[in-house]
Amino acid sequence: MRVLFVLVFAATAFAQGLKDLKAEALRNNPEILAAQKRYEATRQRPRQESSLPDPTLSLGYNSNGYPWPGAGLGTQPTSNIGFSVTQEFPYPGKLRLRGQISAKEADADLEQYRAVERDVLLRLAQAFHRLHHSYAAMDVLDRNHALLQTLLRTIEARYAVGKGSQEEAFKTQTQLTILETQRVQVDRERHAREAEINSILNRPAGTPIPQPADSHVHEIALSLEQVQAQAHESAPELRRDQKMVERSELALNLARKDSYPDYAFTGGYFNMGGMPAMYEFRADIKLPLQFGRRRAEVREQWQNVAAARHEYTAATQSLNYRIEDAYLTAQTAYKLTKLYQETAIPQAHLALESSLIAYQNGRAEFLSVFMNQIAVVEYEMDYHEQMLAYDLAVSQLEGLTGLAFEE
Repeated sequence: MRVLFVLVFAATAFAQGLKDLKAEALRNNPEILAAQKRYEATRQRPRQESSLPDPTLSLGYNSNGYPWPGAGLGTQPTSNIGFSVTQEFPYPGKLRLRGQISAKEADADLEQYRAVERDVLLRLAQAFHRLHHSYAAMDVLDRNHALLQTLLRTIEARYAVGKGSQEEAFKTQTQLTILETQRVQVDRERHAREAEINSILNRPAGTPIPQPADSHVHEIALSLEQVQAQAHESAPELRRDQKMVERSELALNLARKDSYPDYAFTGGYFNMGGMPAMYEFRADIKLPLQFGRRRAEVREQWQNVAAARHEYTAATQSLNYRIEDAYLTAQTAYKLTKLYQETAIPQAHLALESSLIAYQNGRAEFLSVFMNQIAVVEYEMDYHEQMLAYDLAVSQLEGLTGLAFEE
């Protein structure tokens, strides 16, 4: 019996299918849409924070002899009816700083929005790769299940003429059962990944998802240092933390300016009846005499600046580690898939074919065929596990760096 092991490489179709799903996720995923709306809401804040407070209009009267308006108006010099307008002014520079702080917060929310996009697309890509792996694993199990059934028929034919044994048939049937249990598990994984993809795309449950085309592996052309450098420039997590450092520094400057007084100007007009009108102009200055509170505020903002800088450093280190881990995983998986594809699997198939022919002709023991068949299943499954490890690691690198590694 001749067993063919076929590896089909259709990267273009594979990438196109995933590309379409990503475009749909960007349009419909509720996490992305929520992050977008949060950013759009936050970007309205700088204008609010950098604007002057609303003026205050005061309406009133002073009366003599009676409490109602106009009592004594025109006859008593302290009776009048009028209004005044008060406008508060923060100390110069405070409004600008508040607007800049809000702008940095909006910039941080923009990076958070981009981080959510990348996270959702990463989860989608990894679910897509796992779905592809489930189809590939099922194909391996189906082909080897058919091979074992052929072997079982050979055993039964040999047993009928007194050349086989029941033990050989029992072992083969047991292996068939093991393959069947694996098929049930792989089928469950396929349905779970389809459900995950539909959830990410905000589709109705049970929406059919076409079988992904086969992918292929290739060695990453960029060095680890180049990948990390790209991530430092584009990673939303780092850019967000950098914006929060800048926001904390502006908040520190604002805390220092709180030692300078705010003030308000008031202008008013009062009708005196038959007497000349009365006008009022007043300046109110808020005295920042709570020195202890303001020193504590400055110290608080100093600590916030230090915390933001440490968070940025921690995020950088974490990013470097995750990139290096994914990079090494991808490179290792690439090497192992080549070994399985070019050496281990072809040799295992040759050994199985040779032992099966020899067994059919009575020149080999059943155990040799049985062990060779198990080796073929293990090698093919291991090959696809390494393909999956490669795809997951590459998608992780793409999510961390924004680069496109899949051809």
